[in-house]
Amino acid sequence: MQTDSGTSSNIRVQLATTLTILVTAASSLRADEVVFGEGLVNDWANWSWAATAIVNSPAHAGSRSLKVTAGVWQAAYFHHDARAASAFGHLNFWIHGGTAGGQLLQVQATLSGQAQTVFNVPALTANSWQSVSIPLAQLGLTDQPDFDGFWIQDRSGKAQAAFYIDDLQLQTGTPPPPVTNAPISIAVDANQEVHPINPLVYGMAFASAAQLAELNVPLNRSGGNSETRYNWKINAHNHAADFYFESLGDDPAVAGAAADSFVQGNKSAGADTMITIPTVGWAPKLGANRGKLGSYSIKKYGPQTGNDAQWFADAGNGISTTNKIPITWNDPNDANVPADVAFQQPWVEHLVGKWGTAPQGGVRYYLMDNEVSLWQSTHRDVHPIGPKMAEIRDKIIAYGGMVKTIDPGALVVGPEEWGWSGYFYSGYDQQVAPSNHWSKFPDKEANGGWEYLPWILDQMKKQEQATGKRLLDVFTVHYYPQGGEYGNDVSPAMQARRNRSTRSLWDTNYVDETWIKDKIGLIPRLKNWVARFYPGTQIGITEYSWGADGHISGALAQADALGIMGREGVDVATRWTTPNTGTPAYNAIRLYRNYDGQKSVFGGQSVRCSAPNPDTLSAFAATRVGDGALTVMLVNKQASLAQPIALSITNFSGGQVHAWHLNSSNQIARLPDLVVTNNVLSTTLAPQSITLLVISSIPTGPAPPVLKLRATASGLGYELWLNGTRGAAYVVEKSLNLALWESWATNIVTSDSGFTTPLRTSRETAFFRAYAAGN
Repeated sequence: MQTDSGTSSNIRVQLATTLTILVTAASSLRADEVVFGEGLVNDWANWSWAATAIVNSPAHAGSRSLKVTAGVWQAAYFHHDARAASAFGHLNFWIHGGTAGGQLLQVQATLSGQAQTVFNVPALTANSWQSVSIPLAQLGLTDQPDFDGFWIQDRSGKAQAAFYIDDLQLQTGTPPPPVTNAPISIAVDANQEVHPINPLVYGMAFASAAQLAELNVPLNRSGGNSETRYNWKINAHNHAADFYFESLGDDPAVAGAAADSFVQGNKSAGADTMITIPTVGWAPKLGANRGKLGSYSIKKYGPQTGNDAQWFADAGNGISTTNKIPITWNDPNDANVPADVAFQQPWVEHLVGKWGTAPQGGVRYYLMDNEVSLWQSTHRDVHPIGPKMAEIRDKIIAYGGMVKTIDPGALVVGPEEWGWSGYFYSGYDQQVAPSNHWSKFPDKEANGGWEYLPWILDQMKKQEQATGKRLLDVFTVHYYPQGGEYGNDVSPAMQARRNRSTRSLWDTNYVDETWIKDKIGLIPRLKNWVARFYPGTQIGITEYSWGADGHISGALAQADALGIMGREGVDVATRWTTPNTGTPAYNAIRLYRNYDGQKSVFGGQSVRCSAPNPDTLSAFAATRVGDGALTVMLVNKQASLAQPIALSITNFSGGQVHAWHLNSSNQIARLPDLVVTNNVLSTTLAPQSITLLVISSIPTGPAPPVLKLRATASGLGYELWLNGTRGAAYVVEKSLNLALWESWATNIVTSDSGFTTPLRTSRETAFFRAYAAGN
């Protein structure tokens, strides 16, 4: 092909000039700077005052990591000659919690050796690597010329278990913006599907008083396998299959001390209490001087496949090494004593005597034991044969009746079943079914073919019809996804499954992807059972978790679950257990209950909110009666895609919009304010983020009444005030829980049927109704 030589020459000159410019520009850019890979590099020095060592395992990448063992306030300190911080944008590293996990650490950078702004690292997860990426601006390094190091330090004031650091580097500039998805439409209608969200869906289990206060949650549960065997008389627990069937004393040696301490902590934080009443028929005993006892003594029952080698070597796991089968010939009296209704009755009397009745602010909920259809496994040392349906019914009647006799205002909760098989089959049927390939269920057949939990509801209804007394107030189950979500796996595939599997709570068309292979539709299923077999009974999910507390994936699932339970009308929910303070899952809860540190919350009246694909983005909306705001929670589950949205709002006049979000940096951050234009709010959600929009209302009529409770001048009770003016001369007993009354008061509307949560007594109902109607 013939070419014009002049044109060709010009092209070559242009290409050469362009190449020179590109090379010059590239040479002026700094690459990301590794601090630690297989060791310290690039003139970084170890100035640590914590113990450090380069080890071969665990390693995130390559074959080595830096092991750090930090005493009180000790730190791994990395130093470099001073230079401008502007060359870099982020400090990135991977960190591993070792076998212990839970380490509380902070990062600080130094300018000429002087420490700058503190960045708190989320509590570490055991046996798992976590990614940490910190903008240098958050470390106080913006435009600073003398950046010379940083440290990773204990922030708890206590010695920390060993942890590991790997792939530590400074990243240049600002990361490229994430790929953006096509815009989607989300629709909110404030006049459709309106119903109250019971604040008790935000309950926790075994939360400390400090956690209860920071999370602003109204309910705390004491449950689990160890509570099945709590001996209140000697203040001791048997930890069953969770820990070698050992009976261990709690401190102090005071009757009921562990439970009393739990109630006291809850009351100090304004939370109600759920206490487990053991119904299994046995309670732990202790040896001389409150010594440990084991149900499967190796000295007595021979070698076993596992034992408590570190703390109590004689305590075996109950599996004989001879034939690898459970020991069935043990004596339950080795580490336990019989405990029936008469044994537990004085304990309930003690709780009422010390803390008052439920209407007076005492223990409000009594759980009828824990996961009873698994006793033949978890508590096989004392209950080796799975309980039949009739046994569980009779126990609820006996123990629930005892509770109601002592405290008629208390609420009885049960049957606390563990999961899918436990919803349909008794412990006896679950025990024998595997031997016949799950084709025969003797206990079910003996009870007219009834499924287990519907049968329990029907039997409790018949009991009330016969006696005139309700002995089951809240119908509860536990739920854990079965595909590995409840764990620390954060691989891309597991994160996607975690995103999808929350559908099992509400979507009656979603087929579970695990061994269940069925449409769970948990909340609609529970509601349907109650409507058919025992109308008027509340429903609850008193154990649930989607795992990965230390990763944004777990936070997304937690936020999704809370939104679903509020939208679908669950009455009570308590998470198992409370996430470690400061973890992403913990902060997801705080985004609902205390996002601004002033205990501002997601709205109490759920309204319609629709999004096209909840596997990738879920959305929930509610209004707050107290200030009239519309709150919208948006959960973008996409790992790398920013998501533009157009949020259309109907039947609500929106004004100023405050925005808060949580993403993989694990900081609840205030975003720039937004605006609603022509009833549409447009914004973009960051990848893997939870965004809360608080949209103030534009008044279109008389302002709604603001109801508040205030202490009386005498300090003996509380008075109801309306719009800053003292109301009628009614006083609420001071023993009642002020925080809960505040919650109820701010959610009351003036219609006769507008109470958002049930009040505890007819006197209280009349008091609030009369006052609301009169104002």
